[in-house]
Amino acid sequence: MSASVQGMVAAGYEPIRRVFEAAFDGAPSMGAALAILVDGEVVVNLYGGIADERDGRRWDEDTASVVFSCTKGLMSLLVARLVEAGRLDYDAPVARYWPEFAAAGKGAVTVAEALSHRAGLSAPREDFELADILDWDAATARLAAQTPLWPPGEGYAYHALTHGWLAGELVRRVTGQSPGAYFRETIAPLGAEAWIGLPHSRGNVAHLQVASELAALWEMDASKAVAGEVNWPYRAMTLGRALPAALVTSDGGFNDRRVQQAEIPGAGGIATAEALAAIWSAAVTETRGVRLVSAEVLQRATATVTEGAPVFPAEPPYPRWGMGFQLDSEARRFLTAESFGHDGAGGQVAFADPRHRVGFAFITNWMRGPGDTRGTALVDALRQLLGAS
Repeated sequence: MSASVQGMVAAGYEPIRRVFEAAFDGAPSMGAALAILVDGEVVVNLYGGIADERDGRRWDEDTASVVFSCTKGLMSLLVARLVEAGRLDYDAPVARYWPEFAAAGKGAVTVAEALSHRAGLSAPREDFELADILDWDAATARLAAQTPLWPPGEGYAYHALTHGWLAGELVRRVTGQSPGAYFRETIAPLGAEAWIGLPHSRGNVAHLQVASELAALWEMDASKAVAGEVNWPYRAMTLGRALPAALVTSDGGFNDRRVQQAEIPGAGGIATAEALAAIWSAAVTETRGVRLVSAEVLQRATATVTEGAPVFPAEPPYPRWGMGFQLDSEARRFLTAESFGHDGAGGQVAFADPRHRVGFAFITNWMRGPGDTRGTALVDALRQLLGAS
């Protein structure tokens, strides 16, 4: 064992601890946390390693971390709640709620298409700067005005960051609250330590690091863009000049406190693992007196909308999405075929499973690339324990 792991596992879940401990092998400065709820009760809450390699600060029970695209799953829960309340309609045009969005031929783009990466706005045509992603009105106004990169609805490309502003502006238009404020109001009864827009007073946030293989992959993508070849999937991650190629530097990108405090709901959520697992648990079973979304709405929200090869060429396997929710696929195995949630850059995994009434979250500050099996191994171990398939 290469890290000191603390926390609890309920009787019968001891094999999960062993798999979690093995995740630290070969990564001496890694920190991570894992939480699992079953039937609304915590059965695993583990944490360990290093929260900040610069000063050796240990990862403790209250350490939060940027969860990257796991935030998209949280936003999709918010939208589903508003659909259940009759305040949003998946089949309605986005412009019904956000009239400015109809510009440049986008008047027919539906809420479903915007949520399922089919809106043609996966990346900006003109560079965003850091100031643009720190300014909600600036980011959403630019997307509303942009001409789509392909005919909306006729294919998909992953809206790595823009997804959050599309979903978030829908939330803002119908609630009158910023997505971060509505999120905090929604999860308040759970007592969950999770934010879209970190409070200025909240410390104990893990410092992110990028493993060499992931840094090399993203630098290769960056070199293509510099050479004059438009790499739209890479541009979707950086938005031009707003973020570094690897998403983080020692004090930049998502390690920048200004970025953490901004509401960037495509990738900027910050949470503890226990908070994320509790939120996903409350999506499928009563948890601490809370049920976030009805089974009827979830059935619609988790039906497959997007799958197969994207508009911009990519190697299989390909992911699947419903109404913003990432679904079980060969590209991202969750617990069962009914599971839904979202993973995040560098190894984060968070989801709910309605069949086994599970909320699951694995988060880490040690960002790895293709071939990373840490989250997958933990899900596989849980599947074996539960006899899931």
